[in-house]
Amino acid sequence: MKNSRKSLRPLVLIGVLLAFALAIVLSFAGQKTAPAQRIQSTDPSLRTRGYEVHLEMTKASPFAKLKWSHIGPTNVSGRCTDIAVVQPKGKNYTIYVATASGGVWKTENEGTTWVPVFDRAASTSIGDIALCPTNPDIVWVGTGEANIFRSSQAGIGIFKSSDAGKTWQHMGLSETYTIARIIVHPQNPDIVYVAASGHEWTDNPERGVFKTTDGGKTWQKILYISPRTGAIDLVMDPQNPEVLYAAVWQRIRLKWNDPRNFSGYSESGLYKTIDGGKTWRPTNAGLPEGKFRGRIGIDLCLKKPHVLYALVDNYEPAREATQEERIDGYGLPSSGIIKGATLYRSDDQAETWKLVAPTTAETKTLLERHSGTYGWVFGQVRVDPNDENTVYVLGVPLSVTRDGGKTFHSWWREMHVDHHGLWIDPDNSHYIVNVNDGGIVISYDGGKTWRRFTDNLPVCQFFNIAYDMDTPFRVYGSMQDHGSYRAQVLRKVDPFTGNALEGFQAVEFEWAPGGEGCSHAIDPLDPNIVYSASFYGRIQRTDMRWPRRQGTKSLLPRTLPDEAPLRGQWIAPFIISPHHNETIYHGMQFLFRSQNRGDTWERISPDLTYNTAAEMGDIPYHTIFTISESPLRAGLIYVGTDDGKVHVTKDGGKTWQEAMAGLPYQKWVSRIVASAYDIGTVYMTQNGKRDDDFTPYIWKSTDFGKSWKSIVGNIPLGPVNVIREDPVDRNILYVGTDCGVYVTKDGGTTWSVLGGDLPMVYVHDLIIHPRDNVIVIATHGRGMWALDAEPVNEKSKRRTRFFLE
Repeated sequence: MKNSRKSLRPLVLIGVLLAFALAIVLSFAGQKTAPAQRIQSTDPSLRTRGYEVHLEMTKASPFAKLKWSHIGPTNVSGRCTDIAVVQPKGKNYTIYVATASGGVWKTENEGTTWVPVFDRAASTSIGDIALCPTNPDIVWVGTGEANIFRSSQAGIGIFKSSDAGKTWQHMGLSETYTIARIIVHPQNPDIVYVAASGHEWTDNPERGVFKTTDGGKTWQKILYISPRTGAIDLVMDPQNPEVLYAAVWQRIRLKWNDPRNFSGYSESGLYKTIDGGKTWRPTNAGLPEGKFRGRIGIDLCLKKPHVLYALVDNYEPAREATQEERIDGYGLPSSGIIKGATLYRSDDQAETWKLVAPTTAETKTLLERHSGTYGWVFGQVRVDPNDENTVYVLGVPLSVTRDGGKTFHSWWREMHVDHHGLWIDPDNSHYIVNVNDGGIVISYDGGKTWRRFTDNLPVCQFFNIAYDMDTPFRVYGSMQDHGSYRAQVLRKVDPFTGNALEGFQAVEFEWAPGGEGCSHAIDPLDPNIVYSASFYGRIQRTDMRWPRRQGTKSLLPRTLPDEAPLRGQWIAPFIISPHHNETIYHGMQFLFRSQNRGDTWERISPDLTYNTAAEMGDIPYHTIFTISESPLRAGLIYVGTDDGKVHVTKDGGKTWQEAMAGLPYQKWVSRIVASAYDIGTVYMTQNGKRDDDFTPYIWKSTDFGKSWKSIVGNIPLGPVNVIREDPVDRNILYVGTDCGVYVTKDGGTTWSVLGGDLPMVYVHDLIIHPRDNVIVIATHGRGMWALDAEPVNEKSKRRTRFFLE
């Protein structure tokens, strides 16, 4: 993205680094206060300036000429959050697609080809996108996905393009973090309304409905409820733009709780203004009581705007759960059977509401399944602009009623599930564009058939990466809502001569064992033996020589009736020992060891977490998140947890010592790596995302974790997700951050951006293949990328010198 600001001077760089240093000092100081007060939230202006420093460092990097290769997958897309469509002047529609963490993409030929138009900003997580009705070259983008998945990323405000996405200007609202809806006035392009739902993990006042009357130069907050209640939807009366309806949602995500409707919540609901936002009043007559209202989506019929529909995530108890329903789809105890997706209609401009679905046994059964146990993820409803009785409800499936809610038809297999956006051509109701967790689909016949786009919109969200030692080697990773995939890493070749070219091929990925929240480990002596997991640490072993899934054995350690139930993170860690390929370590709240490939287990640690009873919610927390065994000494093992604890054992688990002196309190340990070069050296990264903290945390210990030294150096922006040692040079380290990859050749004193062409990507994991000397990164929003490590570590030259000597 082009930026109109001048290049930062060295004084600004010093200021940014000092500010981050101060943030770290403050986080240390907070260790003496109550846990709720220890959480620090980095000023968004520091994020903006930090990203600008990152761009300057990219240009100045000694590795700027190195080019990353996107290696795929070419056959899987990813989570998209919204669409904006330019109604055609000729034959083709121009479509903009907002993605959850891969920026904005544009097609001018109705999806034949796509190009990224928003991949240079401090956040490429997109909540909403809108076009100016009087000038479609004016495009507004609100950053920060409002669905607040566990892997959603914080936004950095709102951006505006006046040239159809060629250049962008930041227009403020940086502190909102999530933007759910943008409405541009139908006659005056300078009047824009924004519904902002606020921080995901912490309370903040920058949420609600905002309005600008000068094209975004200044903003006024025109509807505000409280620091935990933001605006999640907004719609304008097309016949009277002074009339708007807003949905507000009281919610927070905690490390141990999804953003459900907690006890005591009563602020979610609908508001209406008839004077352009000067005054608002609640308009909830006929809806469930406030204590039962969760997220609400709202829409109206363009031809008959007095008709509105509201999709309510309804927490009223529905019935007793059956035995099978007491465990949800993720293997966790169910929070009960609620009414869930309920559809209400108003025929009097939202003055009163009437339930239209479910009102029959058939619609009740359908809508109970419609949003699963997580209706807070969805909440979108669309009314046909030409027919007030045709309504689309977005949930796990996409569903439509053509009789005002009496009956529904759902699309389950025609497209990917989990739907987040829909556009209907007001001039042709048969033309429908939908976005979901698998990308974008288009129907030209009112939903009878759908055209999918998966091979040219590469925005899948990997959580992690692993590799095998086959030839050529494969990489494995788990993707948001797609399960696990793998592919060979292949160098580019000249199709005529067969000679190797610079870079790596983009390829299709194939199925691999495991779920969407899954680690992988591949036997280094037998690439057919793959360890994987489904959700929350349910580890399994697969022999890939068998037909798909037939060679899989569940390995989860068993517990006795009087033992504590096991707690595993969404992506629970397990590793193969570098000393013996049949020894496996698996982390829950305890560390387990198997010496026979997982057939039997022994628990080799106590609970290594804080194990705080008040922080045990509906999703596992206080769990092990990262494990590393020293390549130099069997039984020297480090463990880091999601609640910020670090432990070390030198005797294979017989005794354990805490290794947390000087570390920030309860800061998520994202990676720990025991050095392959020095027995007492260990590296660690921490991630403050879940505290809305974007400080980079990178640590080194040379005394087995007794003390830690920050080696963050000149890295201007976090969070940091992973650190790796180079397999050739002890002084070379790599880190993956939420804005790219950094490398140091002096052990962490100074860092450089690795590669000059990588877009702003969330690098969740990184490997360096020890034999082939190839770096591969797993990004959360842009697939996997590869880079030759030779220009960094000069492995071939070292080998030549060795033989010469």
